[in-house]
Amino acid sequence: MKIAVLSGKGGAGKTFVAVNLAVIDQQAVYIDCDVEEPNGYLFLQPDKVQTTPVTTPLPIFSEDKCIGCRKCVDFCRFNALVYIKQKPKVFSDICHSCGGCMLVCPTGAVTETPRPVGALECGVRNNVTVVTGKMALGEASATPVIRAALANGVQTDKDVFIDCPPGSGCAVMESVREADYCILVAEPTAFGLHNLAMVQELVQLLQKPCGIIINKARGDYQPLLDFCHQHDLRILASFPYRTDIAALNAKADVACEKDESSKQQFATLLSTLRTEVEA
Repeated sequence: MKIAVLSGKGGAGKTFVAVNLAVIDQQAVYIDCDVEEPNGYLFLQPDKVQTTPVTTPLPIFSEDKCIGCRKCVDFCRFNALVYIKQKPKVFSDICHSCGGCMLVCPTGAVTETPRPVGALECGVRNNVTVVTGKMALGEASATPVIRAALANGVQTDKDVFIDCPPGSGCAVMESVREADYCILVAEPTAFGLHNLAMVQELVQLLQKPCGIIINKARGDYQPLLDFCHQHDLRILASFPYRTDIAALNAKADVACEKDESSKQQFATLLSTLRTEVEA
């Protein structure tokens, strides 16, 4: 099964959930798609890490072949090309590497060169494969690195746990593309509920089955319970706020390895997920 773990905001606990599920599973792949600020590897501390670059194709232009027809400029819907001083110029930050300019060029003046946009770090922690995407500093789009991380990790017979970026933007949409089921991690606060509503709408539009995990609970938060009831969302688990678990997280310890009650909770959650995916 392929499980995507999402949250409408940072700090809700999606990495906490994804890491502990991967560890309790024992035979799993953990993919960190939060490529702007990945931190799952801090908990998992993988060995035998191999780093490979992630690149995207960037168009380059031959001045000898270019006849100034501007077909490439007119084709580019992202406005990544302009024609200045009798030659095309590409703005690499907004180029989507679609290859269209190369296809429409009548003289073959456009070729492509690889442009580094990030890296993948792949290692092993006991029987858990750890795939971490890291976007290069200053890059505008996380999607190419996320796509590379998923391509590296999802083709397996093992269970896959995808730690998604926070929010509900394009990077999240790319992260959940391969998922069989989505876990939405929510804090029981007004702000947490507001952001949960956005990410729930996203997975609904993508037609992905999902369930809710309430993290840092301090008793019942009725607006959140009402939201789940109104949208027919199953509450998979509720993790109470505990200072000892917060301390474990602060030290980058994996809770299910240090705390027996957490171990039992995540084992139960894993069993519940298998039932949900098979349903």
